[in-house]
Amino acid sequence: MTAAPESHCLVLRLAAPLQSWGGPSPFNRRDTMPEPTKSGIIGLLAAAQGRRRQDPIEDLLGLSLGVRTDRAGTLLRDYHTASNLDGSPLPSAQTNNRGRQKSTSPAKNTYVTTRFYLQDAVFVAAILGPHPLICDLRNALATPLFPLALGRRSCPPTQPLLLPYPGSQGPFWPGSLIEVLQTVPREGGRRGGGQPLPATIDDVTGDEVRSDLPRSFDPLHRSYATRTVRHIWVNPPAPTDGGPAPDEHSPFAFME
Repeated sequence: MTAAPESHCLVLRLAAPLQSWGGPSPFNRRDTMPEPTKSGIIGLLAAAQGRRRQDPIEDLLGLSLGVRTDRAGTLLRDYHTASNLDGSPLPSAQTNNRGRQKSTSPAKNTYVTTRFYLQDAVFVAAILGPHPLICDLRNALATPLFPLALGRRSCPPTQPLLLPYPGSQGPFWPGSLIEVLQTVPREGGRRGGGQPLPATIDDVTGDEVRSDLPRSFDPLHRSYATRTVRHIWVNPPAPTDGGPAPDEHSPFAFME
């Protein structure tokens, strides 16, 4: 009997002025989920590896994901318009027999959309998988081939993105998703501990089904499967780096 491959956790710090994790959104309204989606995380990993939208992602679908909300952020509503630079009518969602988008009829020159973002949110994501794949992903995230984004291209992550295991034990975190989310120091900016933080982990025995497991990112054949998650609470330790917490940040400090 062959032993199962050893698994390790890769830990990401997902923070930025803006991030947006799309869920089911009707028509011209683009909502954000309150925490990173598995589709968004897998898309970030695939971009780091240089995969194109038509490339297969089956090997990434077996990764287990846990997300801890260190700071939930606030919701931003963006009034957004879109039009062609040359003033030509915008394309519709329909395609012709050659697979090309038709123009709107009657002609429409401007779309008005409403888009939502999370402001100043901070999440910690633990990604569990076989050691060889986790090693490849870690190297790709350190030197990504495509730009990385937190849900949308307009939302690049702040640094650090990768959180290595402290000390000389290497970049990966040992333990289960729950153990790792319980161990990684808080990244939300508050020094004090004591208050539990919400987290969500992949769990086939969970009580919530989410439709955010991508089968393909191909624009012409995009589809999603479901996954089951479980909600938990963890109480990780306070930061240990000794530096100023993000809540103490002053945008004018460099002028003092």
